[in-house]
Amino acid sequence: MTVEFDPDSRTFLLSTPRTSYAVRVVDGSVRQVHWGAPLGIGAAASIPLRPDGGDGEVLGEEFPGEGGLRFGPPALVVDFGDGARSVSWRYESHSSDGPGLTITLVDDHYPVALELHYRVHGDCDVVERWAVLLNRGDAPVTVEALQSGAWTLPRRAGYRLSRVAGEWGAEFQLSRVPLPHGESTVTSRRGTHRHQTNPWLMVDPGDATEEHGEVWTVALAYSGGFTLTASRGYGDHVSVLAGPDHDTAPPRTLGPGERLDTPMTLGLYTGGGFGGASHQWHAYARRHVLPAPTEERPVLYNSWEGTWFDVDEAGQIETARIAADLGVELYVMDDGWFGARLSDRAGLGDWSPNPDRFPSGLGPLVKEVHRLGMRFGLWVEPEMVNPDSDLYRAHPDWVVHQPHRRRTEVRHQLTLDFGRSDVAEWAYEWLSRLLTDNAIDFLKWDMNRPFTEPGPPSTAAHTRNVYDVVDRLRARFPHLRIESCASGGGRVDFGILRRTDQVWTSDNTDPVDRIAIQSGYSQVYPAAAMGAWASESPNPINGRATPLRFRFHVAMAGALGVSGNLREWSPAERDEARALIAEYKRVRHVIAHGELYRLTPPDAQTVVVQYVLGGESVVLAWRVRGRIGRPELPVRLRGLDPDATYEAGERPYPGGLLLAHGLDLDLPRGDHASTLVHLRRR
Repeated sequence: MTVEFDPDSRTFLLSTPRTSYAVRVVDGSVRQVHWGAPLGIGAAASIPLRPDGGDGEVLGEEFPGEGGLRFGPPALVVDFGDGARSVSWRYESHSSDGPGLTITLVDDHYPVALELHYRVHGDCDVVERWAVLLNRGDAPVTVEALQSGAWTLPRRAGYRLSRVAGEWGAEFQLSRVPLPHGESTVTSRRGTHRHQTNPWLMVDPGDATEEHGEVWTVALAYSGGFTLTASRGYGDHVSVLAGPDHDTAPPRTLGPGERLDTPMTLGLYTGGGFGGASHQWHAYARRHVLPAPTEERPVLYNSWEGTWFDVDEAGQIETARIAADLGVELYVMDDGWFGARLSDRAGLGDWSPNPDRFPSGLGPLVKEVHRLGMRFGLWVEPEMVNPDSDLYRAHPDWVVHQPHRRRTEVRHQLTLDFGRSDVAEWAYEWLSRLLTDNAIDFLKWDMNRPFTEPGPPSTAAHTRNVYDVVDRLRARFPHLRIESCASGGGRVDFGILRRTDQVWTSDNTDPVDRIAIQSGYSQVYPAAAMGAWASESPNPINGRATPLRFRFHVAMAGALGVSGNLREWSPAERDEARALIAEYKRVRHVIAHGELYRLTPPDAQTVVVQYVLGGESVVLAWRVRGRIGRPELPVRLRGLDPDATYEAGERPYPGGLLLAHGLDLDLPRGDHASTLVHLRRR
């Protein structure tokens, strides 16, 4: 896509396939004038500026600061050392390379400059934005806050706020409430977003549905603490300021000639409802975020719920042989393989195989897994350390802490300070040795606790160095694939997805709970990157018993994995699992790369999702609880060709019939019934 400029009005127009985004330079300030349906540069140039608010408040700025008639949350606070904290911008220049735009502003008095960066793509409607603050002077300045930017919404009669919240084991719980007047802040001060929230929010006029209506989404491609503040004035002026959390971070000194880049903030408008927003976010992730988007995610087995900490070479080899027989393609050994790691109380930081459990190292196990035709993966937690470890005894200063204050433990562990370059380099070196000495194909990178007692360097530096370590590993070991985990779904965002291939969505593997978790996840993030396991029954998290078929069908909605003690599965269970894995392999390309349609709410009696890719469609249906007198209704499908005929097995279905009348699911009677229907166009 291209960027157009009208010099008379100093209006810039960024166009995507289905939307337009227009900003204008006004007295040194950059203000948004349009974000919505497509329009031309002439129309954009003719749009009047949004009127000022009460008391003459300046509204609609792309990067609001302090000073003047500005009363909302600022994107930038700078201490110049003489009592001044605000900035007074004037336009300096702009440049464009086609899909990208940079507008440069300079302060009227102090030698600082601000670059506002924009980028659009020709195959999706996401607008990318970030900012760069530059010190052009010969003295340092103190940056107290630097956000990524603000987004301004058109005025509508009403507004509704959508977001996800949760806890461990209950991530991505979707909430939709009226947007109140004032400031509504979604934030995390935990050093990363953890399970309690996620760095995105949606706003609609209150009438959007899954398929219809205007929806605006703002997201942050960042894995550290963050802040998203939606401000609504009484005159229905709405803006969203996005950026990293500064409440728990010390001010940063910007030396002469230095620059400070913000994380990327992402904006999306659609007229196609919440489902249309999801389609665009998923397309953006597959085309511009995931490092290996066209690869099929292998069916993996993870040892955690099968062995817990009882890990040894013989047991893992026996389990690997069963997993290979079921059709598993990637065998992942989880926690318990290293150091004195007999429980969660010791060993983190001592990353060498336990000699009693693996007397010849990892080599024999890795070799056998590869002989069985599977790839080999390993669990690691590079950012953490147990106080009971050789590493901590040697380097107690390496953890995040404050002088003369208690070091708070969570899960008997402390956080290593990746903001220190020596700690990050240590992690890169031992991970490189591990990958060099062993033919490891996959890492499950875990992070099991929030930050406490943070001090300099900041948690933002920690996040940057984690990114750097992962980037360097992938460059050095191009075959390596990585799963992001943080006690489940505690670190899922477009920043980490740019560096990893999938995420572990939740430690909760109960399929009933997973339906809502996976639905909330799917609002923004794609199925291709959503790790999901078919695990034990009764479930080890909540004790709920469910059929194996139901467990597999729920997990098939993402990147399928298997866990549990396979050695105790009956021959009948193994046969059924083998058939279900084979069924998933026949349709996973549609699930991973197709458009997702949420055909029912996640709390419906029967929840149905559909994926469409070209002439193929996959329907997954899960009935949680059967009810007498509540017969199953046909489910109207979406995204099909009404003039085509589709086949499921030997049975033909007219496309128009499936769209207008629906598909009869033919679910078995009772609770926890499920089905998968694979439709192919003739």
